[in-house]
Amino acid sequence: MLGFVENLAMRRTAAFFDLDKTVIAKSSTLAFGRSFYQGGLINRRAVLRTAYAQFVYLLGGADHDQMERMREYLSALCRGWNVEQVKEIVAETIHDLIDPIIYDEAASLIEEHHLAGRDVVIVSTSGAEVVEPIGELIGADRVVATRMVVEDGCYSGEIEYYAYGPAKAEAIASLAESEGYDLSRCYAYSDSITDIPMLESVGNPYAVNPDRALRKEATGRDWPVLTFSRPVRLKERVPSLAMPSRPAMAIAAAALGAAAATAGLVWYTNQRRSARFERL
Repeated sequence: MLGFVENLAMRRTAAFFDLDKTVIAKSSTLAFGRSFYQGGLINRRAVLRTAYAQFVYLLGGADHDQMERMREYLSALCRGWNVEQVKEIVAETIHDLIDPIIYDEAASLIEEHHLAGRDVVIVSTSGAEVVEPIGELIGADRVVATRMVVEDGCYSGEIEYYAYGPAKAEAIASLAESEGYDLSRCYAYSDSITDIPMLESVGNPYAVNPDRALRKEATGRDWPVLTFSRPVRLKERVPSLAMPSRPAMAIAAAALGAAAATAGLVWYTNQRRSARFERL
C-alpha cells in the first residue's frame, strides 16, 4: 500500500492552456498583422483582412469551417516569408502587442499551477514562431504549436504539423507518456468547441470564455466555466502575484521541505521526552 501511495505521489501533473481568448484576449497570429505589414511581409489589403478576421473571431469565436478557411488563408499568405525575419519581427514587437492583452486571471492560474508543482503547457493552433515567444513571456514550460514547412529559410506555404482538434489531444497524450504526466490529475483550459478532444483528455477540464457551442457542451458535462475579462501587463499586476522564477520556486519548496522535516523532528523529540517523563 505504501509503495502505491509513493508511486502516486511521484506521478507528475500539468496544466494545458489554449492560447487565443484563453490566455490572451485576441488571436495571437492576427495580432501581428500590422507588424508584418511594417516589416514588408504583407500589403495594406492583407492588414485590413486580418483586422476584419480578428473582429469576427473576437465577436463569435471560430468553428471548424472558419478555422479551416483561416488556416488556408494564412498558409497562402506566409508563402515565401523569410523565417528569421518573422522571428525578428515577433521578438521586437511581442511586448508591445501581447503583454497588454494577457488575461490577469490566466496569469494567476499559471502561477498557481506552478506553485502546486505542475508544468504549464501552451497548446495552440497558431504558428510556433509566434507561440513559443509568448510561452516564454508567460512562463510556460512547454509549447505545442503549428509548424510550417521551411525550404531554404522560407515558408513553403505547406503545413508540417497542424495543432488543431484531435491533434492537440494526441500531443497531450504523447507528452504524458514522455514526461510521466498523470492525465487523470491534469488540467486543461480552452474557449473553443474545437478543443473538446483536448478537454476530454484530462481529469480537470475548464471552459474559459467559451463560445456558444462549448458553453452548451460544458453545461451538459458539468465542466466548470470561467470568465476571464481583465487583460493587464504582467509588470503592472499586483506584486504579490508576480511570477517567481522556477529556481526560486525550487528553493522555496526545498525550504518548506526542510521546515517540515525540522518540525517533524521537534515533534518526535518532544513525544519521546513526554513518554520518558511519564515512565518516570
